[in-house]
Amino acid sequence: MPRAMIGRTVRRLRQDRGLTQQNLAERLGISASYLNLIEHDQRSVTASLLFKLADLLRVDLADLSGSAERQMETGLREVFADPMLGADAVPEAELGVLAGSSPNAARAILALYRAWRVAREDAGGIALPSGRRILLPNEEARDAFHERGNHFPGLESAAEAIGGGLDPGADTGTDMDLAIAAHLRRRHRVVLRVGPLEDALRRFDPASGLLALSERLSRESRAFQLAFQLALMEGREAVEETLAAIAPSSQEAASLIRVGLLNYTAGALLMPYAAYLEAARSLRHDVEALARRFGVSFEQACHRLSTLQRPGARGLPFFFLRTDPAGNVGKRFSAAGFPFARYGGSCPRWVVHAAFATPGSLRVQVAQLPDGATFLCFARTVSRAAAAWGEPPPIHVVAMGCDVAHAGEVVYADGIDLARAVVGIGLSCRLCDRPNCRSRAFPPLEHRLAVDPHTTADSPYRFRA
Repeated sequence: MPRAMIGRTVRRLRQDRGLTQQNLAERLGISASYLNLIEHDQRSVTASLLFKLADLLRVDLADLSGSAERQMETGLREVFADPMLGADAVPEAELGVLAGSSPNAARAILALYRAWRVAREDAGGIALPSGRRILLPNEEARDAFHERGNHFPGLESAAEAIGGGLDPGADTGTDMDLAIAAHLRRRHRVVLRVGPLEDALRRFDPASGLLALSERLSRESRAFQLAFQLALMEGREAVEETLAAIAPSSQEAASLIRVGLLNYTAGALLMPYAAYLEAARSLRHDVEALARRFGVSFEQACHRLSTLQRPGARGLPFFFLRTDPAGNVGKRFSAAGFPFARYGGSCPRWVVHAAFATPGSLRVQVAQLPDGATFLCFARTVSRAAAAWGEPPPIHVVAMGCDVAHAGEVVYADGIDLARAVVGIGLSCRLCDRPNCRSRAFPPLEHRLAVDPHTTADSPYRFRA
């Protein structure tokens, strides 16, 4: 738990609840001066005091970690480092104060910056040949999941209700696909056909009840598509209620979020919350073992781990990322407080990129950010069948990670000297202050280059501190 963020978080939560330092200190059984030191990060917080704070402030322990403020601080750093704004450098301390003490103002700045970038790109002529402007509703959809911790209680309840209506003899393991197929046939008169499909992996005809699945899908993917169809038929009301609460700004964003919510419900149906949480703990978060037990793919098993954030029954706080070989991020969620950079690529030293060099093999890394936050990360490639002979199969890397403090609960830490295995990474080259990095692709935005024709260094870019 990053101590530097706890003080600001405690102060914000205290002020949100209308408590003075004296009020809160009396309830905690400590002096007001001691609480003042805690809020200014000059005293550490014991475990017992942390539990008291969570109880009195009516929040979960995870909410005291300051992960939201940390992600916001990363976003603000990107904003003020953009050279196109021409803004004066903003010290790290001021960014921290803004994110911790005035989160609403910070969110407004981030929203304005996103709108400015879209307007700038639109004015720059980024358009399709037809003249239609590219809007990027995918960013809004991605934020909708990220801001809610990738956990939706209403959809969990809907999935449990749907699962309760399946054949009581069905297990939560690899036979779930058969139980769903039988339920779709018996209750909804859906006829399943697996065969060749052009330009689609799944197609449903409501009039005839025919559900066609591509023969290129693996068994795990077929099971997921069956669960998606069942979620579409029996979980639509819960999905629409959740979508209405999100209030997307456009039909395009709403459509993307709706599909994402249906995917979430399908995953929760195949991997019921309580059973999956118990299995994750007993298997020490061995993703491949979880995938085998529940009859799902590696990516589906990873994604489900990132959603286990039910209050009172939380799993480990993991971040989740999926990226393609070009570095384009398709999905990202961070319950672990990992501060993803919104714009530009990620650090080339991160295990995410090394995983492409060893397809199918799981890579592990102890990654440390410049602020000292350290994460146990693991990554592996995933791919689908090629559409036709001669075409390369689509390939991505799925990566997950958690704070290194939880490493003992994850099988991938076994045999690793966590202290000696640390690899320093940055958020991205644009935001990283690490000097003399041999992997640097761009100079940091906050520093001026120091170019010396008489010296050749390991790093392609040297800069003034």
